[in-house]
Amino acid sequence: MTEPKGPTKRTRKAPAPAASLPPEMPPAAPEMPPAAPDVPPAASEAPPAAPDVEEMAAPPKPSAREAAVEALMRLAAEQPWSDIEVSDIARESELSLAELRELFPSKGAVLGGLARIIDRKVLEGDGTDLADEPTRERLFDVLMRRLDAMSPYRPALRRISYALRGDPFSVLALNGVMLNSHRYMMAAAGIDTEGPLGQLKLQGVVIAFARVTQVWLDDEDPALARTMARLDKEIRNGERLMERAEDVRRLTAPLRAIGRSLLDRRSRSDRDEGLRDEPTA
Repeated sequence: MTEPKGPTKRTRKAPAPAASLPPEMPPAAPEMPPAAPDVPPAASEAPPAAPDVEEMAAPPKPSAREAAVEALMRLAAEQPWSDIEVSDIARESELSLAELRELFPSKGAVLGGLARIIDRKVLEGDGTDLADEPTRERLFDVLMRRLDAMSPYRPALRRISYALRGDPFSVLALNGVMLNSHRYMMAAAGIDTEGPLGQLKLQGVVIAFARVTQVWLDDEDPALARTMARLDKEIRNGERLMERAEDVRRLTAPLRAIGRSLLDRRSRSDRDEGLRDEPTA
């Protein structure tokens, strides 16, 4: 391989004799190559900018629906339920009244929106480790997870619970919301809510959980011993109730079959009589 050649040297002429030069001019200095300019490093060679830690740690912004629910819970934790107006919710959630109206028709509907947030938190949890456990244990775990999800809102729920005790219409409306929520809670526990006794099971769980919630609201023990004892009691009572309901259903099965047969016979008789009364062409 041929070695690279060094920079080419400029040839300089030999200086003329001193006699031919004017006495006042010195010999010319050798010519120097120009200095290389300072070139900043390429942009691609610059180190990447460090990510903003605050941006990475910032939680995602809640939706407008969630913002309205959270606003109501903050207001309910600080003032009586009856004093809260929809305009207060809109102001607290930084929504206009028009935007809030598109999301919720009333203050009670905003409260119902909390149930959907709690539902999602519970249903996103992993309960596969209890798949092989008895039904009682699975339901106990799901309902305790629901109480855990409700914990940030306990001060507000305590005030709301006391305020709604004398309002049967609001209680009835919330019962419908809870029926929808607990249908999914029971599905998460692997419990069927369809069939002849499905609605009875579902309504029973709603009532039982409401009783447990009243204990939980005043249970200051971090271990929630009173709450768990009441939940276990309510589940066992529900099991006994369902066993009795199943016994009644089996005992009345012949009577129900006879009743259906009589109804079918009467229906056929009415139909035949109607055909006889029709005028002939």
